[in-house]
Amino acid sequence: MWFTKVIQSFHQLCSTGFLRSTNAIIAVVCSVIVYDLLISLRPSLSEKKATFYAVLIALYPLHWFFTFLYYTDVASLTAVLAMYLASLKKQFLISAMFGAFATLFRQTNVVWVAFVAATAAISYAENLCGKDCANLKYEKFKIVKKDVISGKNNSAVNPTLRKRRTGASKNSSQKVIHFHLLNDSGLVDEIVELFIKLWRLKWKVLVTFFPYLLVLVAFGALVVFNGGIVLGAKEAHVVSLHFAQLMYFGLAAAAALAPVHFTLGQASTLWQSLRRHKIGNSFGLLASLFLCMIFVHFFSIAHPYLLADNRHYTFYLWRKVIHANRSMKYLLVPLYIYSWLSLITAFGNAQKKKVWVLLFCAASVAVLIPTPLIEFRYYTTPFYFLILNSKIEQNMKWAIIGILYASVNVLTMLMFLYRPFQWDHQPGIQRFIW
Repeated sequence: MWFTKVIQSFHQLCSTGFLRSTNAIIAVVCSVIVYDLLISLRPSLSEKKATFYAVLIALYPLHWFFTFLYYTDVASLTAVLAMYLASLKKQFLISAMFGAFATLFRQTNVVWVAFVAATAAISYAENLCGKDCANLKYEKFKIVKKDVISGKNNSAVNPTLRKRRTGASKNSSQKVIHFHLLNDSGLVDEIVELFIKLWRLKWKVLVTFFPYLLVLVAFGALVVFNGGIVLGAKEAHVVSLHFAQLMYFGLAAAAALAPVHFTLGQASTLWQSLRRHKIGNSFGLLASLFLCMIFVHFFSIAHPYLLADNRHYTFYLWRKVIHANRSMKYLLVPLYIYSWLSLITAFGNAQKKKVWVLLFCAASVAVLIPTPLIEFRYYTTPFYFLILNSKIEQNMKWAIIGILYASVNVLTMLMFLYRPFQWDHQPGIQRFIW
């Protein structure tokens, strides 16, 4: 309201301060969505704790810094999280609309549209099948109780139950879907089980999640019409096989949650977990080490923007750390592996379904690997999915994370305000100087 009184012209309406204020407003909306997501994902969480966690998550440096700039990151994240929240509330049409809106800010958000649709479809099928299984268990309990009272042995129960199931399968109007759920089933068993459920309910799932399909088809048509995914400078955003990007994200995400992952307790937990199945885990670690070495050697991309633009932290990380010497990029591989192992372990313990973790990893791969430029902003959306679903319990760890974020934010703002860049106008030189 103050702006509407002061602004007298369209030129003032498009001033730097006013345009940047739009992201500040969107950031507040984003924090409210994060709060609602925490309540939806963790119903046992109190309102005070949810508010406390939402404030700390809002301080995440990559998100917090771009709150004060007129850029697409904050709006993109807000649209994606709104889509996720609407799907959790089973408002799938509204969720798909937010998903379509998110792709306008950043085209790679279409991957998160597919991710949210897939996880929502799995939850939808689980809920439907869960009700049918509960009804079947109740019927079986009544049969057992009746037979116990009548003095029959348990062997008489099975034929009756088989007849009842056979009869139910013949009657299409009273079809009962029964699945044998194993709490300790492996990933392959879980995938097969989910595939069967989704196939049995394919028409219901297709109708319910048709809005998401519409968004994906529309985006496919846009790619064909546009001649590529990116709407801006296509030559600077060519799809590449940048496998090292995924390792950078793992280390950056684990570092952002350092009080959870880089502790002696977490290292001891991982070591004990690896010792339980020495042969299988040793083979997996050796295979991961071999693959990561190949990724680092053959699929580390130095984008022209990374090498030329010294305004970003990644410029110095690339020169002073990753490429400090010839062997440094290989020495970092064990740290990449530890980071991903710790993230997946903590993530898997918080999630009941292994398929959910697999889908998140697949979405992260689809978003990050084709991106040739090393840019921490690209890690924001997958990091928010990670932190919202990791279920960190200890308040002390949250407090340390908050202090860590606030320290980085203060340092970054001091650098931004008191160490400005100027363009070097010398002939033949194109660089920024302090």
